Amino acid sequence: MSKGRIGIALLCSLPMLVTVAQGQGKGKPGLWEVTAQMTIAGMPQMPAGVQSPFAPHTSQVCVTQAMVDKYGGPATQPPRGDCQVTNVVMKADGMTADIMCTGQMNTKGTIMTTWTDGNSTDTTMHLTGTMQMGPNSRPMDMTMHSTSTYKGPDCGSVKPIQMPAAN
Repeated sequence: MSKGRIGIALLCSLPMLVTVAQGQGKGKPGLWEVTAQMTIAGMPQMPAGVQSPFAPHTSQVCVTQAMVDKYGGPATQPPRGDCQVTNVVMKADGMTADIMCTGQMNTKGTIMTTWTDGNSTDTTMHLTGTMQMGPNSRPMDMTMHSTSTYKGPDCGSVKPIQMPAAN
């Protein structure tokens, strides 16, 4: 699998994971718009005129009350591996947590969210470890940054995301 295709796969699988906490203190259930951008150390720059798979990606996330109660907001399990969120520490202005993934990605890292106000967040997730690429395993150092904006209590047709396992 090429590095560009790996980047696309990661970008599609992790945006909701980086948004582990939303809202102020205990977040708000409902619809959130999340814009995430990922960087992977050592990835080559895309040639001029070619759209980077690491361009910002915007999606809508439906947050349930269970997510608010457990994590302060949305959290999901990426399809590329099994991840566990541990050591969740809720603060008045945000949250921190550890994350460990196994499977195609064998990584560990941290998540830090700051609630900028009752309707927006700023989140950074950093993961290091390895990623399986065909028969080979490659080192990975990935950072994902996201911002989230609360859109309202009604999720409409957006289905709630699956919560990750937690210890």
